[in-house]
Amino acid sequence: MREKFTKLILEPRTLLFVYVLAAVGAAVQMILLGTHPYIAPLAGTYPNDIMNKPEFMNLFNGKQMTEYNNYLIFKYSFFHLLDGTNLYTIYPDRHWDFFKYSPTFALLMGTMAYLPDVIGLSIWNVLNAITVFFAIRMLPFKTKVQCLLLWFAAMELLTSLQNTQSNGLMCGLMIAAYGSMQRGKPLWATLWLVLSVYIKVYGAIGFCLFLFYPGKPRFILFAAMWMLIFAVLPLMVTPASVLIWQYQNWGELMIADAAAATGMSVAGWLRTWFGIDNVKSIVSIAGLLLFLIQFIRLDLYRNERYKLLMLASMLIWVVIFNHKAESPTFIISIAGVGIWYYASAKTTWRTTVFALAFVFTSLATTDIFPPFVRNHFIYPYTIKAVPCIIAWFVVLAEIVLMRRQDKVTEDRWAETPAARSISG
Repeated sequence: MREKFTKLILEPRTLLFVYVLAAVGAAVQMILLGTHPYIAPLAGTYPNDIMNKPEFMNLFNGKQMTEYNNYLIFKYSFFHLLDGTNLYTIYPDRHWDFFKYSPTFALLMGTMAYLPDVIGLSIWNVLNAITVFFAIRMLPFKTKVQCLLLWFAAMELLTSLQNTQSNGLMCGLMIAAYGSMQRGKPLWATLWLVLSVYIKVYGAIGFCLFLFYPGKPRFILFAAMWMLIFAVLPLMVTPASVLIWQYQNWGELMIADAAAATGMSVAGWLRTWFGIDNVKSIVSIAGLLLFLIQFIRLDLYRNERYKLLMLASMLIWVVIFNHKAESPTFIISIAGVGIWYYASAKTTWRTTVFALAFVFTSLATTDIFPPFVRNHFIYPYTIKAVPCIIAWFVVLAEIVLMRRQDKVTEDRWAETPAARSISG
């Protein structure tokens, strides 16, 4: 019986069912919770956030808010694009907060915008969930290891789904780009990366992966082609002059937003633990320099474990050095922690870091921890980010100290044609 149960839960079809069920369940749950009067966040909850300006906050007094606000932001962006109104201002009668994505993303949301919310939100959540599922299935691990990684990421994915965010898409697209490069398909790899950029600009970090593969001119050509196509795609529904204006508004909002907060990041950790404030720029520069150090190992560019560790590093890095990182964003970094763990030999200390990430990142903001603990320790002290910060510095050290002969252990590596790299 135990063997049958183990076989069942480590079966890809089981994981696909769980992921889809979680996506639809989260959507229905958010719909059934209905609306509630707007409640201003406690002072200091989002320090320096641009939404905390009194001229914005006062507009929401007495408004009814839903539990799926992010989806409404995405949905109504399509109608704002059609109407030629500013995508990057607030609409208190429709949703809370700003739309911070590209005009192209607003256009693509038109595929769901006319549907009833329960259907549109379910489709949106399922899209996020299956993108993570199929991307992880592209990793060059054995099926059992892929399934273990999917279970490890499941709780954090659920957090993102319950917040109706796009982080599942971002996570899946970045991993899928690696999977496509491994299979020698730069056209698809660049499509996934460019699509991620038009969702959240930090997806551009994935372009670093092309350094490890042949056909770099083709990669650059395909990337430029997709960038141009997606840039002009909204011209289907809006004039060129209006589209240029929307891009200008987007840039202005991004600049204002970048100067605003520290989030659940390295900068946020330094501020909440040690009282070190106003060092966001220094932390960002230091983080970038440390990230670039990993690329000096030219002798490892053909090493498959190195490539996996670089993928893991990117996934963790884009969150812990992100000034706007919040709880639902961590599906991206937790996937990176899982990839690092399963690409490495099993040791007690690695398992400890892996377990800490599961407990204090994936479970920290759930009901596993009492509200008192969450409200007085987890959130105020950026606890959720700490295991991922530790994990990233571990990955950095392993990459810098890595030997040429290091490889993924035989019990985890999938020796199939699809998993073998097209090395540069």
